[in-house]
Amino acid sequence: MNILVIGSGGREHALAWQCAKDDNVKNVYIAPGNAGTALEPKCQNVVLTSTDASDHSAVIEFCQSNDIDMVIVGPEAPLVTGIVDACRDAGIKAWGPTAYCAQLEGSKTFAKEFMEQNHIPTAAYQGFTDAAAAKAYVDEQGAPIVIKADGLAAGKGVIVAETIEQAHEAIDDMLADNKFGDAGSRVVIEQFLQGEEASFICMIDGDNILPMATSQDHKRAFEGDTGPNTGGMGAYSPAPVVTKDVHDKVIEQVIQPVVDAMKEAGHPYTGFLYAGLMIDKAGDPYVIEFNCRFGDPETQPILMRLQSSMVDLVAQGLDGQLPSEAKWDNRPALGIVVASKGYPETSSKGDVIAGLPELDTTNDNAVKVFHAGTAFSNDNENEVVTNGGRVLCVTALANNISEAQQAALAVTAAISFDGAQYRRDIGHHAIARENA
Repeated sequence: MNILVIGSGGREHALAWQCAKDDNVKNVYIAPGNAGTALEPKCQNVVLTSTDASDHSAVIEFCQSNDIDMVIVGPEAPLVTGIVDACRDAGIKAWGPTAYCAQLEGSKTFAKEFMEQNHIPTAAYQGFTDAAAAKAYVDEQGAPIVIKADGLAAGKGVIVAETIEQAHEAIDDMLADNKFGDAGSRVVIEQFLQGEEASFICMIDGDNILPMATSQDHKRAFEGDTGPNTGGMGAYSPAPVVTKDVHDKVIEQVIQPVVDAMKEAGHPYTGFLYAGLMIDKAGDPYVIEFNCRFGDPETQPILMRLQSSMVDLVAQGLDGQLPSEAKWDNRPALGIVVASKGYPETSSKGDVIAGLPELDTTNDNAVKVFHAGTAFSNDNENEVVTNGGRVLCVTALANNISEAQQAALAVTAAISFDGAQYRRDIGHHAIARENA
């Protein structure tokens, strides 16, 4: 069996690694991949002829020329531009939502209207294209308040404004200064929700729902959940805030309504669905955002715990036969993102990375370094260098979250490159519960 994984980040490294573990898999191709995926057994990076996310011809041509049995789409951009539709039209099996369904991530306005129409709990909001009107709304609502770029902004188009001034600045950045390009030509301004965040990711085949292990992401750049929003500075699984009661509410109030509404609209949802949630003190979930793919960095600790075959699950999903449960390691996993200098505002490329361990893991207190923004040096093919904002995700599996955090920190501390930054408190909510 040959598999093509589309993407270049830590999520794609984890997906490729999991797929390659399956005995029935001969080759896993990753387009374009990174230095880590290139080093995995049975994995090979490939460069397709087109770099345009909306040009799907290169993907189709590669699949047809290399006997690809299954395409797994990692990032959001090709999903939003219809890569799954194009593959299906060409008779190629591709795992992911169609362009219609991917609007849940591609447009904050579409997502908010969809939730409102289908009675999915979420924050009150208004959408704006005019900066003056947006500022007037903020003045009326007060702070804290959340400002979101409507389109795709690589996880960084969300500003939690603590003051009116910060909100006005975010509106100017998006609507007046075009900081996020077309993604910020419209903004959604939301009520600030209180509670604890959680990531709830499912596989969906149009009808059946397979919940993945729960997780919690740390979006803020600095320790104590402070600083600017990022694509994610670390994550752990499971998330204790998602109790059985909360889990049942999420399925009933959030996930099932998405499945039902999309099917009724004539666009059955297939692929991964990510609900970023705020859980309030009463244990009620509110949707902060939908993503139409596996989260990053949640994928890394979740897939460290997965004992079922990812290949089998995707194959069953493509056939409309998803099981209701997967097999998981009972131990928790925790991943720490190591980011490059200047992230999230800027990123540094070409800095030599030292101290990388071997890619293999062991069963006891396993630590796996998943690559994201990495490449091989042009001057030395044996040297790995930085190639983006989030560079690595050091992920550990241990008996409890505290041990997983310490195991990940020990490996992270041995890795170095110019300007490397990471948080040392990933998992602090769960650790506080352990120590209570």
